[in-house]
Amino acid sequence: MLKRIGLFFAVIFFIKCGVSNDYMKNISFPVTDGSQGSTLGQSDIFIVRVFREKDLSGEFQVSKEGTIDYPLLGVLHVGGKAPSEVSEEIRKGLAKSFLKHPYVSVVVKKHSSRRVYVLGQVKKTGTLPFQDRMTIVQAISQVGGFKRTARTNNVIVTRVTIKGKQKIVVPVESISEGKAPNFFLTPGDIIFVPESIL
Repeated sequence: MLKRIGLFFAVIFFIKCGVSNDYMKNISFPVTDGSQGSTLGQSDIFIVRVFREKDLSGEFQVSKEGTIDYPLLGVLHVGGKAPSEVSEEIRKGLAKSFLKHPYVSVVVKKHSSRRVYVLGQVKKTGTLPFQDRMTIVQAISQVGGFKRTARTNNVIVTRVTIKGKQKIVVPVESISEGKAPNFFLTPGDIIFVPESIL
């Protein structure tokens, strides 16, 4: 009987802390061994070179949706992919309908996505350089913490992956108090702290 009562109060506790099922499903612990820096993200600029094909070579910038518009192939989703994956995708696309044996290389010119962005109800909004194993608590601490008007358990992280744009609601206050699992950031994440509803 006591165990059942304890379980009941534990469930109520987590509900009040705002730890939603969506958050638990979307917790991610990205590998941070340096491989994050080799993937493409929003605003990154890279150069595509196709051997002996000037019209198919050029400089491209990753859009906020994680895409580029490539000649002949149209819109390609490159966010979250390594340069070698992008070059292989372009090579296969060109070989399928346009060129016999295309040689394609992709070289990153500027890694703008190696940053995270903090907006909303924090002491100082801004852009932070991404660090391996950077957590959402660390990012918010670096901008001075929350304002009094912040909804601290409903912080929204927008992330672009190979599956598209994803929004994750994170209970930062519960994390900082040790009541919820930590949340690791990835390059290009946008953290938005909404205003509390009075």
